[in-house]
Amino acid sequence: MDRIAITGGVRLEGVIPISGAKNSAIKLMVASLLTDQPLRLTNMPRLADTRFLARLLQRLGVQVEEREGADGPETVLTTPEIVSAIAPYDLVRQMRASFNVLGPLLARTGQAKVSLPGGCAIGARPVDLHLMALEALGARIDLNEGYVYAQAPRGLKGAEIAFPSVSVGATEHALLSAVLARGESVISNAAREPEIVDLAQCLRKMGARIEGAGSPVIRVVGVDRLTGAEHAVVPDRIEAGTYALAAAMAGGEVKLTRTRPDAIEALLLKMEEAGVGVERWDDAVTIKRNGARLRGVEIATDPFPGFATDLQAQFMALMTLADGESVIRETIFENRFMHAPELTRLGADISVSGGEARVRGVDRLAGAPVMATDLRASVSLVIAALAARGETVVNRVYHLDRGFERLEEKLSACGAQVRRIRAGHDDGVEAD
Repeated sequence: MDRIAITGGVRLEGVIPISGAKNSAIKLMVASLLTDQPLRLTNMPRLADTRFLARLLQRLGVQVEEREGADGPETVLTTPEIVSAIAPYDLVRQMRASFNVLGPLLARTGQAKVSLPGGCAIGARPVDLHLMALEALGARIDLNEGYVYAQAPRGLKGAEIAFPSVSVGATEHALLSAVLARGESVISNAAREPEIVDLAQCLRKMGARIEGAGSPVIRVVGVDRLTGAEHAVVPDRIEAGTYALAAAMAGGEVKLTRTRPDAIEALLLKMEEAGVGVERWDDAVTIKRNGARLRGVEIATDPFPGFATDLQAQFMALMTLADGESVIRETIFENRFMHAPELTRLGADISVSGGEARVRGVDRLAGAPVMATDLRASVSLVIAALAARGETVVNRVYHLDRGFERLEEKLSACGAQVRRIRAGHDDGVEAD
C-alpha cells in the first residue's frame, strides 16, 4: 500500500485551489440514471470514489466519458437505457453512497436489486431512512440475502416523507426518487447541506420541479421525464476546511481559492476563537497564523449549518498544540474518534469517553509511523504531521485517495515537505 511521508516544521505560504465536492459529485453522477440524455458535470474531482461509482454506473448502462474541458476536469454521463437494474455487493461495498442508485433505478424502470452497503468504520449508518422514503413513495421493499429488492411496476407516487432524524444521504435519495414520481412529495426534516442544494439545482436544470432545497422542508412535483443538462459541481467545503486547518497548524499564510467561505462559516468562527487569522472573500478565504500559541476551544458536531462532522478529526489535530484543554463532542456518528490513538502516537494528550474527547494541548509533537483508519482520520494525521518535529509516515493512504485530489501536490506548492512512497518502494521507511 502507498504511504505518505511528511517532514514537519515548515510554514505554508501560497495558494491552494479547491476542487469540486466529492460528496456532491457522486450524487450528481447517480442523477444520470434518471434521463436518456447526456449529463455534463464540470469542476469534477478525480478521486477513487468517483472511479468506483463510474464502474458501477457503467454496469447499469451508463456511458461515462472523462475529459478536460475549458474550465478543467469534466465528466459526461449518458444512459440511453438501463441494461441492468442490479447493483452487486462487490461494487456497492466499495463506496456506501452507491446505494443511492436504488431510487433512480426504481423510478426509471420500476424495479431494482441493490446490495445493502453493510457497516462502516465510523458507525453503522443504517439505510432504514432511505427505505422508509422509498416505501412512502409506493415502493414494495423486500430484504433477502443482503440485497434490497424494490418494486414499483406502476411507478412511484408523490408522498409525505417525514424523517425522524436529519440524514443527508436519505434526503438526497428521496430527492432522486421523487423527481419522477406522480404528484407532489413533501420531504420534511430534510438535511440542509450545500450538497443538497447542489443536487437540487442540477435536477432543476434537468427539468425537475423542486422548491425549498437548503431548508428543512423540500417540495417536489414529479415530472414525466428529465432531460440532459450541464452543471458545475459545488466547491468541496470539507477540502477547503481541511486545508484551512492545515495552514493554521503549520503557520504561515495560505489563500484558498475557488471556494465559498459561507459553506465553512461554523469552522471559521471556531478557528478565529482559537486565535487563527481569517480573511473572507466572495470566492476565497485566507488563513493566517504568525506562530503564536492557539487557544483551546469547545466544539460539537451538528448537521449543517453547524460544525461538520467531516471536519472534526482535522480540528482535533489543530487542538493538540493549543493552550489549555479543548472539548470535542461528536453527535453525528458513534465511532468517530479512531484517529485519537494515532494522534497520541505523535505526542498528543487526548482522552475519549463516549461521544466526547478532551484534548490537552502539548508544547510539541514528534513524528512517528501512524495508520489511517478512515478518510477524515487520515488527513487529520497529515495535518498534525505538518507541525511535528521530524518525519511522520502515514500508512494506508488509500483512504486519503477517496476524497482528496492531488493532496501532496497542493501542500507541496505551499512549501510543505510531503512525498508519496509508492507500494513496493522501500525508501528506507518501515513497511505497513
